[in-house]
Amino acid sequence: MATTSPSKVYFTDFRASYSENLLQKLTRLMKTAGMDKLPFEGKYAAIKIHFGEPGNLSFLRPNYAKAVVDFVKAHGGKAFLTDANTLYVGSRKNALDHLDAAYLNGFTPFSTGCHVIIADGLKGTDDVAIPLPDGRYVKEAKIGRAVMDADIFISLTHFKGHECTGFGGALKNIGMGCGSRAGKMEMHNAGKPSVSADLCVGCGACRKICAHDAITITAKKATIDVTRCVGCGRCIGVCFKDAIHTAYDESNELLNAKIAEYTAAVLRGRPHFHISLVCDVSPECDCHDMNDAPIIANIGMLASADPVALDQACADLCCKAPPLPNSMLTEKRTGHDHFHALHPATNWRDAIVHAERMQIGTAQYTLVTI
Repeated sequence: MATTSPSKVYFTDFRASYSENLLQKLTRLMKTAGMDKLPFEGKYAAIKIHFGEPGNLSFLRPNYAKAVVDFVKAHGGKAFLTDANTLYVGSRKNALDHLDAAYLNGFTPFSTGCHVIIADGLKGTDDVAIPLPDGRYVKEAKIGRAVMDADIFISLTHFKGHECTGFGGALKNIGMGCGSRAGKMEMHNAGKPSVSADLCVGCGACRKICAHDAITITAKKATIDVTRCVGCGRCIGVCFKDAIHTAYDESNELLNAKIAEYTAAVLRGRPHFHISLVCDVSPECDCHDMNDAPIIANIGMLASADPVALDQACADLCCKAPPLPNSMLTEKRTGHDHFHALHPATNWRDAIVHAERMQIGTAQYTLVTI
């Protein structure tokens, strides 16, 4: 059996000095890790980031995004920040509300030096079908068009806990984050969407957009024929009463595997690079309109050409750190795996193992401290 050479993951802590602030340190990290070797000149570079749900304060500061944007522009690239619309009801379920949320949280062209493009369009339906012949669970990934239109892909990730996947790292940021509404439906669901009759007003918008005649309106209420429904999620995007919802009934093990397969669809065939910041490590996702106290102290900034190694390194550093008092982790800690202690119903290693199977990267790494 052939052995895989370890990937290099570059690390620096959050110590700063009068001669080098944290943004300058991040720039040095990107250069030392080899991001400047990417063919930026005249190319479009998508920088995938989570803009944070309004009310949540643990998302990455826009200042970090600007440092990445400035690096791309300094090497001749055309950068834009991007994320895809959410499947759930919230402040980022369509492009207009999503842009409002991004701007409210500070991600404006004036603060970051580039524009924000919502990857899957106004209603989450502007996607590209990417074949995955080696996918075990996904044969055709639905990825936001703007992500796939880019020549170069960069992930800028806030590393934190996550209730469904154990932690939210680079793989989660890429795979789930770049999926269109139909893609998120495929990853999250074993079934089809359903209608809350008490919220539905029978306007018919869902019926009009359904391409498969799966929706009927009877007595001013919509119903979905699951034998016709293909799970595209378009009806969720057009419902102004938020009456249509998804079941979120896929197992966490398969969810993690599907995220790995979607990550492969995003990355294959073009240059890519990945940065993760382990700070304000909240126990749950930045998708919530709140954030609990950090579970560990800030650790540092990491970068690698290999997102699998990057996630493994971040997880290892986090699990070695002592829990902070008065945090969810001190209440739930039962072992050395902080993320499994927080969310025992899921195993973050499932995504790592499946990402290796998809040949995205390797969990074996050499940590290079700068």
